[in-house]
This record gives sequence, structure tokens and C-alpha cells, in this order.
Amino acid sequence: MTLPFLAEQFANFTTVFLGIFIEAAPFLLMGTLASGLVEVFISRDQMLRVIPRRRIMATIAGGFLGLVFPVCECGVVPLTRRLFRKGLPVSSGVAFLLAAPIINPIVFASTFAAYGWGPIFVMRFVMGAGVALFTGLVFSANPDPSRMLLPQHLVPVSGGSGEAIDTAPVPPLGERLTRSLRIGADEFFDMVRYLIVGSMLAAALQTAVPQSALLALGSGPVTSVITLQVLAFILSVCSTVDAFLSLAFVNTFTPGSILAFLVFGPMLDIKSTLLFLSVFERRVVAYLLLIPLLATMLVALFINLNVNW
Repeated sequence: MTLPFLAEQFANFTTVFLGIFIEAAPFLLMGTLASGLVEVFISRDQMLRVIPRRRIMATIAGGFLGLVFPVCECGVVPLTRRLFRKGLPVSSGVAFLLAAPIINPIVFASTFAAYGWGPIFVMRFVMGAGVALFTGLVFSANPDPSRMLLPQHLVPVSGGSGEAIDTAPVPPLGERLTRSLRIGADEFFDMVRYLIVGSMLAAALQTAVPQSALLALGSGPVTSVITLQVLAFILSVCSTVDAFLSLAFVNTFTPGSILAFLVFGPMLDIKSTLLFLSVFERRVVAYLLLIPLLATMLVALFINLNVNW
């Protein structure tokens, strides 16, 4: 390799890395600020009163929390981490993690702007909700959900090392806002390292693997789905803008594969997978990757083979 070629590759890597990081960092900040607000203004008792007691209903409620907390795949992780410490059931948290980057008002608007009212718009949210809820229900079958989380995210009554429940008198509003901002800032600097590493990995893969090599595999009903799922994982594009990026595939890729890109990408990419490692045990992250991957793939293949648009 010549020196000019290496310099060009490094320049490409730097450009892609900065693009991913700058796009994702504001949403991570939004998520950590929301995390601070949750910590200060929502008590564990309030959380337990809002979340249904029945396992299935609690999981369904978690899948639609994105309508209340409109965060992307970066911001949803610190928020969910804080909600777990407040007593949110693991299955609800899993459904929220996977669904919130799709089932939220900002993504509704961006997808409508890109595709208008039609099958892609509707099916993106139907598939997103279905895959997220299915995965959450699978996790709800675990007889000991606490074993899926890292110890620092368990509430104290479960034997974890999370913060103790505060029973002191409620301080003034200004003091509470200041405390929430301080907690959000600490959370941001704790999690931004995962975002940096994930962005670097995504940039390295985009630089080393030509997109033309991946796109050449996208002509068939099966290979097109796999190709765009791989591409979504590598590109690590924020869910608020990925609908516009997917427009480039409309004339060459199947509808099922485009839906796979729009559903699987917001749920899991390189940077969000690394962020998951700050919350869950490694084996759990593996299941969080495989179950949505296979579920999305099967639905997309069914659409390609049985639905004509």
C-alpha cells in the first residue's frame, strides 16, 4: 500500500467516524439528560404504579414507552439503565430498548417525510413493534431476570449495588433540576466511551469493506435482506435519519430488505451493541442481537416471497 492510499483511507475513516459520532452524540446527551430527570423526579413507587403487574402487559407497555420518551438507539440505553434501577421489569426494558428508536414521534415524522403514507411507512412500525414485543416476551420467560443485568443496575431489594432509594424530604425544584443535570452529565461521560469505540468500529468497517461489495449481493429475495441487515449494522445510522438513506435502495432492493434495514438497524448496530454491554451480561447481549436479527429476517423474507407491492 502506498502512503497516499493510506492517507486517503485515514481521511475517509476520520470523516466517517466524525459523521457517526456527531450525529449520535446529541441523542446520547438527550438520553442521559432524560435519565437524570427520571432519577430525580420519578420514584420507584411511581414507576411500579405505572407499569402493569402482569408480565405480558408490562412488556407491551415497555414497547410503547418511546411515545413518552422519544429517544434514538443511543439515548435509549442510558435512560433504560436508569429505569432498571427504578424497578422497571427486564422484559419491559428490553421491549423499550428495541422499540423506542422506531416507535417514537420523531421517527414517525422522518419516515413519513421520506416515504409518505404507504406500505413502507405502516410496516416499519408494525414490524418494529412486533419484533420488539416478541423479544421482550422471550426475555420475560426467564425465571430469574435479575441475572441478565450487570450488578450495578439492580435495585437494592434484588441484591444489586444500585443506588439506595431516597426517602429524604423533597428538595426545592431548582435544586432537583440542578441534581438531574449533574446526574445526566455524569451519565453522558460514563457512556460516551462506548459510543466512541462503536463509532470507530463502524467507521473502520465502512472504510475497509466497500459498500459496492455488499450492494452486489442484494439482487435476490434472500441475499438482499441479509445484505441490508449487515449494512444497517455496519453503517450505524441514527434512526431519525435512516429513512432518507434507505431511499437510495428503493429502485434496486426488494421491499422486504428495505424494511429489514429500517427495522433492524435502529434496534441494533455496532455502537448500540457496545452500549448494551454497559447494561447487560455478555450472553444476554448475544441473545439481544440474535433474536431481533432472525425475527426481522423471517418477516422480511415472508414479505419478499409472498407480498407484491
